[in-house]
Amino acid sequence: MIRFLTAGESHGPALVVVLEGVPAGLELSTDEVASELARRRLGYGRGPRMRFEQDVVSFVGGVRHGRTLGSPIAIEVANTEWTRNPDKWGTEMSPAADDGPTRAPLTQIRPGHADLAGMQKYGFTDARDVLERASARETAARVAAGTIAKGLLAAIGVQIVSHVVQMGSARATAGRRPLPDDLDRVDANEVRCLDEAAAAAMVEEIKVAARDGDSLGGVVEVVAYGVPVGLGSHVHWDRKLDAALARSVMSIQAVKGVEIGDGFEVAGRRGSEAHDAVTWSADGGYQRSSSLAGGVEGGISTGEPVVVRAAMKPLATLNRPSLATVDVLSKEAGVSFKERTDVTAVPACGVVAEHMVALALADEVTRKFGGDSVDELVRNHRGFLQALADGPVGA
Repeated sequence: MIRFLTAGESHGPALVVVLEGVPAGLELSTDEVASELARRRLGYGRGPRMRFEQDVVSFVGGVRHGRTLGSPIAIEVANTEWTRNPDKWGTEMSPAADDGPTRAPLTQIRPGHADLAGMQKYGFTDARDVLERASARETAARVAAGTIAKGLLAAIGVQIVSHVVQMGSARATAGRRPLPDDLDRVDANEVRCLDEAAAAAMVEEIKVAARDGDSLGGVVEVVAYGVPVGLGSHVHWDRKLDAALARSVMSIQAVKGVEIGDGFEVAGRRGSEAHDAVTWSADGGYQRSSSLAGGVEGGISTGEPVVVRAAMKPLATLNRPSLATVDVLSKEAGVSFKERTDVTAVPACGVVAEHMVALALADEVTRKFGGDSVDELVRNHRGFLQALADGPVGA
């Protein structure tokens, strides 16, 4: 099974991810990881940090001569801002006790962030002790791990694409989903939206919010094509595929809602209009007439595309701080402090969600098909599909 752990702070020297469970023989290069990390920096409305910060990728373990070894994979994503401002962040984020903080502690906490709850939980008096790890910068490590998961899934024909379907009040045409071949076209759009009219409206909303010093949230959709039937299980709550997908995507910073397929929409329908009718043909096998269930029924993948949507709230750090708060030490009223921020990070959220879906699916693929090498996993997958076709129920 696939497991991963990230470490590192937003303004620390690097982020590190350790990924366990990847079989041997998967071709991998730092260029692939760096390319996916560059996609994470895409999107109109991002702050200046995305323009000057580069992600320098190194494999620390688990990869030799461009192939995985079957051992845990360790990846370092260096923070170029650390090397560019060593006097500032080298001391501010130093692990050495003698260095101490170089600036006054941050005590006017930001509503909507982990600042206050984290300070209360861990007994801190400086919000930086919380915000550095709570920052969405951590998702760079997840994308690095997800790149490997996407490569593993591609070995059995699974491809994943994401796009933005809503930004503020601007919405894309419902049901219009990109195919894997559309991914470059999605990334080329400044808000990662296929619907050109909706994309233009989204850009205008971002411009207005930027002028006001405000922020915008939105909704992203991830579609996984080629997912085989049988991932997940109905037998235990923690084996359900939709539960695993929801947990993975909900863990992304600022995501406050997740649905599989048309989950929230079908809640308001009658049962006769809320399910995907099943048909059979000798050429195509079983097929669903729609994707209301998002490719998962009873916690098990159906063989149809898996569809996951995530709702991201507007960022709580504003370019014109106006959220009422208090100073945790003096208890005096004030407004939240400002860290460097984006007007919106919704386009990037889609890229991160894409990789979190890949990690959840790769975990289930390795659980279902096993194998110490990629070749063995592929053979097991092929054998399962053949046995399914030959069985009494068929494919």
